[in-house]
Amino acid sequence: MTPDGAPAAGSPDSERAAERVLERLDMPRDGVPPVVSDIATLNQVIDAFASGTGPVAVDAERASGHRYGQRAFLVQLRREGAGTALIDPVALPDLSGLNAAIVDAEWVLHAASQDLPCLYDVGLRPRLIFDTELGARLAGYPRVGLAAMVEEMLGLSLAKEHSAVDWSTRPLPEPWLRYAALDVEVLVDLRDAVCAELTRQNKLDWAMEEFAAVAATPPPAPRVDPWRRTSGMHRVRDRRRLAAVRELWQTRDAIARQRDLSPGRVLGDAAIIEAALAMPTTQSGLIALPAFNGRGARRYARQWTEAVTHAKALADSDLPPQHLPSEGPPPPRVWAERDAAAAARLAACRASMSELAGELGMPVENLISPDTVRRLSWTPPPEITEGAVRARLETAGARAWQIGLITDRLVEALHTQAPEPTEDSPRA
Repeated sequence: MTPDGAPAAGSPDSERAAERVLERLDMPRDGVPPVVSDIATLNQVIDAFASGTGPVAVDAERASGHRYGQRAFLVQLRREGAGTALIDPVALPDLSGLNAAIVDAEWVLHAASQDLPCLYDVGLRPRLIFDTELGARLAGYPRVGLAAMVEEMLGLSLAKEHSAVDWSTRPLPEPWLRYAALDVEVLVDLRDAVCAELTRQNKLDWAMEEFAAVAATPPPAPRVDPWRRTSGMHRVRDRRRLAAVRELWQTRDAIARQRDLSPGRVLGDAAIIEAALAMPTTQSGLIALPAFNGRGARRYARQWTEAVTHAKALADSDLPPQHLPSEGPPPPRVWAERDAAAAARLAACRASMSELAGELGMPVENLISPDTVRRLSWTPPPEITEGAVRARLETAGARAWQIGLITDRLVEALHTQAPEPTEDSPRA
């Protein structure tokens, strides 16, 4: 058994759970509803959901990997007394009227932080949520995907073969709609099961604080220099080639936006990095690179070559800095050299938080943000007291339940001293 009484992985109890016969869900209990794509039908849905009772199960399907951006191409809802609604947000981009009808209800989502941004875009914003995925993490479940949790907690087999399809397809095939309707059909039952488990572990109050924090989080701001997240950037070691990555990324982004395609379908990250490293001056030289073997890579060879040429012609003063200025601490890998005392504090804080997370049966990142631990360890309060650490945690956005559990342990760990140098230690 784990500390919370759940069967440990590999134990006879877990093996018996794995051997149980699962009921496969193939069809929603009320059948597959038609897709709502006109105002008149949407108004009927609004009236039905306003008259319904209890929580509202909410889900959204995007076309990640197919279309540009992360907008929703189908919104699914279900409520007792209202049934299931499948709504086309392309035909109906403003669903704020529906939001008004259910805003006071608890919205049940799985991995809410993934779906909320695209729901905000169509006018849907909850006040109260229950996130079954986040709740499962706090309860210590090792597999927290929707299908895995439905199997574990409800004994049902939920097919997920349509999770990565192109949801911008119109009309949507009936098997896809069936899949989408089933997702919200199980959510409230899963919510009840997760809630019961959190209650059993005395973690429900913690979970409700986490859910409130997710619901209150504003839509994410645009990233600064998003091109710096290109996979393989660690290979680019000078500012001129960094400029080539930027120019290629921005060219790809403009083409992807215009064609409404996922950027990776226009040009892969590997091709961007390869072109930035090679800096070819001709189209023939560019498309001869091994990574330039796709249709998009060759179709836009002129634009890619122009991007590289532009990067080569930039004045030194216009080149991007190798690294963005950071208000945070340096990477932990350099702490031992730069500040041995900070490195010792970080090691002690990490060990203490990992131990406590193990005792509580949850991932350490759900107990406290790793970034908060790093910042505290690098620059602790001038006086490391319970009040000072508590204030720093509050400023960092830690929730009350987290602060109550970790403050004393962090105070103790932050008092850790650097080990005395030995004769073999390198001298400064």
